[in-house]
Amino acid sequence: MKILLTGATGYIGKRLLPALIQQGHQVVCCVRDPSRFNPPKSLLSSIEIIQVDLIDADSLANIPPDIDAAYYLVHSMSTSKEYEALERQCAENFSAALSATQVRQVIYLSGIVNEDDLSKHLASRKRVEDILGEGRYHLTTLRAGIIIGSGSASFEIIRDLTEKLPIMITPRWLNTRCQPIGIVDVIRFLSGVLGNEKTYDQNFDIGGQDILTYKEMILGFAQARGLVRKIFTVPVMTPRLSSYWLYFVTSTSYNLATALVDSMKVEVICRDNRINKLLDIEPVGYQESIRRAFVKIESNEIVSSWKDSQISGVKDFNISDFIHVPSYGCFKDQRTRPLISRTGSIEKIWRIGGENGWYYGNFLWQIRGLMDKLFGGVGLRRGRTSKTSLNPGDALDFWRVLYANKTEGRLLLFAEMKLPGEAWLEFRIENDELIQTATFRPHGLLGRLYWYAVLPFHGFIFNGMINKIVESQTPANEQSAGAL
Repeated sequence: MKILLTGATGYIGKRLLPALIQQGHQVVCCVRDPSRFNPPKSLLSSIEIIQVDLIDADSLANIPPDIDAAYYLVHSMSTSKEYEALERQCAENFSAALSATQVRQVIYLSGIVNEDDLSKHLASRKRVEDILGEGRYHLTTLRAGIIIGSGSASFEIIRDLTEKLPIMITPRWLNTRCQPIGIVDVIRFLSGVLGNEKTYDQNFDIGGQDILTYKEMILGFAQARGLVRKIFTVPVMTPRLSSYWLYFVTSTSYNLATALVDSMKVEVICRDNRINKLLDIEPVGYQESIRRAFVKIESNEIVSSWKDSQISGVKDFNISDFIHVPSYGCFKDQRTRPLISRTGSIEKIWRIGGENGWYYGNFLWQIRGLMDKLFGGVGLRRGRTSKTSLNPGDALDFWRVLYANKTEGRLLLFAEMKLPGEAWLEFRIENDELIQTATFRPHGLLGRLYWYAVLPFHGFIFNGMINKIVESQTPANEQSAGAL
């Protein structure tokens, strides 16, 4: 079949794509920014890439009319305070465009909505489902709660809380029950309902074997990792305080933390498991989902991460808008060093950030990350998805990868930290030299004052960093010496 896949650059879309191709389908991938889409070369012969922005109804004319089925894996939670209106508009545009094609089935991944008093996030998901259901095709909706898998937002938040806090004073919503499901099972359900007429015009709840409170999930994670943790719940923590608590302890953005806290007050438990029998799928339990996630993490095989999506940042932009570094009206800090080993320096550049640190003055990077968090930025907690590879669109601490070509020896980063301006950091190898350039385009007088205030620190950090990168030590030695 010819399948339309929206959200192809997202956490679920990246995992579903190879599963669909393995089943023999031709997949049309909808992406808003083609620069962010980096599928494995082995999949290229089975995919078509089209540029579509669901907010822009005209761009949906790029959707081919001969598609057989479509996946709607798009949501705007935390990208804007107006995400409800955005989600509604996207759904209306998509439904209208798909109704003009020959598509027979649309598959939508939503959230479990089995209570009358829904959070804003879940109510918005239900509204999208209603809109999609008005189209001239058969709608199949799968409703999931917490998704557990390497790189999922829920998994990373639980991991941050458990690994960083031996004792937790927590809000009472940690006693809310939910039914987590492993990412592998989510993909099995999504691919299993494709073309299955028994699932047409219906919605199904999907969940794992266990019904747990969020407190039990954290303690279960601790048990799986061999950690001893104590949790005390208090009734006086307001939603805003709860959001700040998640924001400062975990790698989540504040907008996402707010949406999650709002949703976590509502129980998300499957009404029934009829979809399991219909598709002959028996989902695994919570502990097995955690085990599978760490197999991927420890083997450096994380296929996708929520941190690489736009919702993990504070800006919503296309890479193409910033890939050309400006010069007019900008401040630059450029340093050049002769290379001892081209290969060794490139390997160091491609391992920079995350657990490996920035090779020099890491305590200053940590202070800058903390300051960024205090002012509502992303801080350093996002880290990086892969320890050894970088692709355009990847999150790298408080940077976003704009360009990464290992053969060429060029890496370009754009700052997502809170700044009175815009900043780029580039590593480029030319004529056996490493050129390291920091560019800052200030916004007004405040931006200029900021640049001169941090200039002494730049001299210390950037000089030390380029010296470390061109040294002859192997990346493995550097990783030990420069760890955060």
